[in-house]
Amino acid sequence: MPEWSWTRWPSREGLEREAESRPRRILTVAGRLVLLVTVIWGMYSRGGYTGWTAVAAVAGLIATILVVAAFLRVSREQRLLASLALAGVLIGGAWLAEWGRAYVLADFTWAGLAVAALVRLPMGAALATAAAAFGSYTAASWESWLAVCATVGGLTVLGYLLRLDTEARGTARRLLAQERAARAAEAEAAALAERARIAREIHDVLAHSLSAQLVHLEAARLMLDAGTDREQVRERVVAARRMAQDGLAETRQALSALRGEFTPVGEFLVDLTTRERAAFSVTGTPRPLAAEAGLAVRRTVQEALTNVRKHAPGARCTVELRYLPEVVELEVRNTTARPDRTGELAASGSGYGLLGMRERAELLGGTLLAGRDEGGWRVLLRVPA
Repeated sequence: MPEWSWTRWPSREGLEREAESRPRRILTVAGRLVLLVTVIWGMYSRGGYTGWTAVAAVAGLIATILVVAAFLRVSREQRLLASLALAGVLIGGAWLAEWGRAYVLADFTWAGLAVAALVRLPMGAALATAAAAFGSYTAASWESWLAVCATVGGLTVLGYLLRLDTEARGTARRLLAQERAARAAEAEAAALAERARIAREIHDVLAHSLSAQLVHLEAARLMLDAGTDREQVRERVVAARRMAQDGLAETRQALSALRGEFTPVGEFLVDLTTRERAAFSVTGTPRPLAAEAGLAVRRTVQEALTNVRKHAPGARCTVELRYLPEVVELEVRNTTARPDRTGELAASGSGYGLLGMRERAELLGGTLLAGRDEGGWRVLLRVPA
């Protein structure tokens, strides 16, 4: 047995009443009542107490019960000196009961104290207390040595088994508390992840919508500065207004998508590329995509087309969606832009859209590549599907 175990208290959790099941608590209370009745019957069955001796016997029994209750409480609170002091009081009180011919009370006090000490005290203190209690019982007993050894040995084994049971219940209670804490932490992490997901979706929608509006409004400002026809400026303002309406619709759609209630990716891309006048093609057999993968495809093509509008106005753009065995690929290509104040329009963007798309792809275990390609620009998204 390791040295530290001699001074280690038994599991406090195992001694708590909450650690016991309802049937076990009922059995414990019933056992204590039976023990009390047995002690009272053993004391008074012979009829040897009359007058003041009967009063003294009752007082001694009540005092013993109170000291036992105090010992159980302080040992549960793991107060060693108080526990040893009360154990000494019980041993001395049992000798007084023996002297007063309350033999059953004395024997039960010694035996009960020894078992309780083995269950509740550190092993070193428990063995010392049990040895003192069993020594007193042996010295006062009129039984044969064989009967005394059997009683002491049986009670010692019982106390040690009850100690192991207490440790097991305490361990089970600690594991249960740890499991509940882990579940609470997991639920909190899931809630935080869901909040982050919602925030990311709303951010992507608003970033796409607002950047598109900014492009049109900046174009309208440049047209006003250049003295362009009013009708053309009006078209830009109307386009910005339409983008704001589309942003609201996409926000609602994003919230619906988080609930798994959005239209198929193919239909969405057809509508989007038609509005943006981009060529769209599909390779492979279309199939439903997971919610996160579908949202990644949607946001990536929106961001790519917005960048084309900002940085390469008038460029030809192609969008291709490829359904591969384990992944889905989205490729957006555009040609070089015509030289018409592209730099001023490009200055209106934030430049962080594709970075957000790359982070989204990496969260899904995919990749996003973006860069110059054959005189134009190419965005390639690969995500598990």
